[in-house]
Amino acid sequence: MGVTFDNKEQRFVFDFEHDGKDDIVSLTGDGYQVEAFGRCFYYGYEFSDQVDGSVRSAFIKHVKFTEDLQNNPDLTHFIKKAIDNLNRRINLYDFNLVVMPESSSKVNQYMLRYIYRFAQPMLRKMELVKSLPARISFDMDAYEQSYLNDVLENGRPRYTQAQKDEVKQSIAKMLDLIHQKDYFTIARDVKKSRFRPYMMNFLRFATEQDKELCATIRKQNILVMDDVTTSGSTLNEVLRALRILNDDNEITIFSLIGRKDLMAETM
Repeated sequence: MGVTFDNKEQRFVFDFEHDGKDDIVSLTGDGYQVEAFGRCFYYGYEFSDQVDGSVRSAFIKHVKFTEDLQNNPDLTHFIKKAIDNLNRRINLYDFNLVVMPESSSKVNQYMLRYIYRFAQPMLRKMELVKSLPARISFDMDAYEQSYLNDVLENGRPRYTQAQKDEVKQSIAKMLDLIHQKDYFTIARDVKKSRFRPYMMNFLRFATEQDKELCATIRKQNILVMDDVTTSGSTLNEVLRALRILNDDNEITIFSLIGRKDLMAETM
């Protein structure tokens, strides 16, 4: 199936029976399982290569922020078709826990309700919510390991101590500014920053009970789910929060709309 944009009517047209050369987004086929985030990552739909940024953004907005999602048969069918496809791949009956980020979009909640049709009655849901800006920190150890301690081919350090100190001072100033901002400004400012993978504590568990439960469960099947994945920064935060508590579970990731080349930007 595919989706096209009708310029005359200025609306998106859903065709659930056919693929076409003018489709802007299509249901993924056999190749929609990729290795990203160090995990198995599935995505329901992907944009065609010829789609420009404005159309892509407009469609994402249409999917995420349609006010009456429940009574929009095109979008609900669009979501169900992706979940049905996912279930054929991974068997949602085998999952014990769904974890997802807080979102102003209604898509995540609709996906969850539909997943409950497949999953066992004991399937539990956890939500990670946005932290206060003052809680955001920087993983300097990981940044030093990845960049600052890099060496040249002749074995000499790539950066002098003075250069390292200068970078650390810049990071400290950046954190001071972040702690004074609101969350959405932060998300916009650092989304494409080279420092983004090292920013920590963007998300937290919604309740202490959820945090304690996640710390105690072991060797279960967890589905991490989000509506749209472009840069992968939000899913990275969810996985980081889970790994801090334990890394013993089998984690599978699903996004309604994603990208097969995601790993290139998330490593």
